[in-house]
Amino acid sequence: MSFTRLNLMIEESLNKHKDEPCYWWQGSWYSCQDLLNLIDDCELKLKRAGFDKAEGQRLVVMSKNSPMIPALSLAAWRLGGSFCPLNISAGLESLAHTIDLLEPFAVIVAGEAKSGVLDALEEQGRNKGWACVTCGLGGKLPEFTSKPASPETRDYAVIFATSGTTGAPKAVPLTHGNLIDQCEKVSEFVTPLAPRDVFLTVLPNFHSFGYTCATMLPLSMNARIAIAPSFLPPQAAMTAIIEAKVNVTYAVPAIFSFLLNSVERGKFPKEALASQKYLCAGGDRLNPKLHEQALHLIGKDIVEGYGLTETSPVVSMTRNYETNRQGTTGPVLTGYEYKLRSRDGQDLNADEHEGVLWVKGKSVTPGYFRAPNITAERFDNGWFNTGDYVRLEDGYVRILDRVTDILIVGGFNVYPQEVEKVLTEHPDVEAAIVVGVPHPVNGEIPKAFIHRKEGSSLTDRELIKFAKAKLAHYKVPRAVEFVDEFPLSGTGKILRRLLREQSGRKSL
Repeated sequence: MSFTRLNLMIEESLNKHKDEPCYWWQGSWYSCQDLLNLIDDCELKLKRAGFDKAEGQRLVVMSKNSPMIPALSLAAWRLGGSFCPLNISAGLESLAHTIDLLEPFAVIVAGEAKSGVLDALEEQGRNKGWACVTCGLGGKLPEFTSKPASPETRDYAVIFATSGTTGAPKAVPLTHGNLIDQCEKVSEFVTPLAPRDVFLTVLPNFHSFGYTCATMLPLSMNARIAIAPSFLPPQAAMTAIIEAKVNVTYAVPAIFSFLLNSVERGKFPKEALASQKYLCAGGDRLNPKLHEQALHLIGKDIVEGYGLTETSPVVSMTRNYETNRQGTTGPVLTGYEYKLRSRDGQDLNADEHEGVLWVKGKSVTPGYFRAPNITAERFDNGWFNTGDYVRLEDGYVRILDRVTDILIVGGFNVYPQEVEKVLTEHPDVEAAIVVGVPHPVNGEIPKAFIHRKEGSSLTDRELIKFAKAKLAHYKVPRAVEFVDEFPLSGTGKILRRLLREQSGRKSL
């Protein structure tokens, strides 16, 4: 058995509080000892399978949220390996490429898989020499054997899959040191957080926001987790909030939107949100209307945070409600160095407050997995390019846009987020997304995808007229398309790339 400091950080807390509640799952509370027992069983099965026969083996896991996520993570770390969560709904081609990149010791599928997915994984495993293993979400790992893959550093705790702008798979390894720094810094920085709080674990574990902030962070600070397998169907998450008495919720805006709409329709008690001490959105832009809706329905705002997979993930976060500045993602987390650069990579003067955010710190990944060329593109002497264009306001971060999302209209910068904010001020607009489409004279022009409020007959001409009264002419959308829903990623983030492609423009 090999313990890293991260194992010790979490397992010392579990051992110290063995008889206390640890996680809520499918209607019941389980103790810290129950989780330790599950970790022990997973470790035993992995060891018998040969997981510890080579340094830094990768264990790929495809599972909805369940007790097996922390159990398999800590078991893999005990044996000097890495935990690699993947989204089983990502598509067979994407999964196959990512698994090839990770070169796993084994692939574990917990819970049900869509027809054909398991067969394809098993066939890939036979061809590549790794085992494909199935188990229940809350059950024990079966006995199996597999062949060790090529060695890798044991410093990697978790490796997240992501995709580049071309769609090619890439992977972001986070070290034990990265996760320790995040857990320690966030727990100190966000003042309402305390031991024995109950965190909602509904964000997918294959995303660093859910894995770090909603699973590893609470476990490291003797807080409890209420586990919902996923947000769809949403009843499981709503039940977890009520029965487990959740008082800390990290979620993406789409989840908060659904919860607030459920309150508005009388399907979810407002007290379940109003009584919580910290409601924090991240992972995507927060529709300004959600602030108004939250304050109106539950008498409490939703604060914001910001980060990336490469930063474990938090870069900035609202410390508490007293210091909340609506529209910002809070101050930069303690321990980061940060600076602004121009889009061509030049350092900006201290009196310039808008630019591309670069960060450096112990939470930043050492680089992309087995991809030195990609690493070189995003790193410069330890500084990491977030790719986000921001405004710094007395240390608070206001996200203006992804650099790749900024439109250049006739030589002028147009920030989609600014245009979207104006469009959502129209009383008939539920949500708005703005992308660029090619134009022979101006290079590109703004196009708006609009989700109207139920029963609205709003027309494109009416909305464009509304926008003209509030925006400079080059910022006004020239085209409007009404949609019933937006394409979402597995984390609930709106896929702008697909909207651009739908408009005949390839992703940047």
